[in-house]
Amino acid sequence: LDDLTDVIAGLPAVSIDHLGLSTAGLPVLLSLVERGVRVKATGFGRVELDVPSAIRQIMAVDPTALMFGTDLPSTRARRPFGDDDIDLLVAEVGEDVAEAVLRTNAERFYRVGELR
Repeated sequence: LDDLTDVIAGLPAVSIDHLGLSTAGLPVLLSLVERGVRVKATGFGRVELDVPSAIRQIMAVDPTALMFGTDLPSTRARRPFGDDDIDLLVAEVGEDVAEAVLRTNAERFYRVGELR
């Protein structure tokens, strides 16, 4: 992603799945978040990073950037989605912003209700 940072940040709307997948890519992901890119908290069973730490780092840069997703049907994950993924996410973001991460951040990104 590093070579594509300017191209990605210049797109009108971008979201990156699976918290960016790896620890090695996290600094680039965080720089993209600073530039308006959104991140899906999905597929915790397929990533190669410390999920709680990545969530905290993304939230520190931009709390509106994180959007929850289940990654279902999750056919390629080592571990499929489970309800404990939601519990982990809420524990890391805090009860006060959980609604935004679980619902309203994505509604804004996908412009739910605006296209009627």
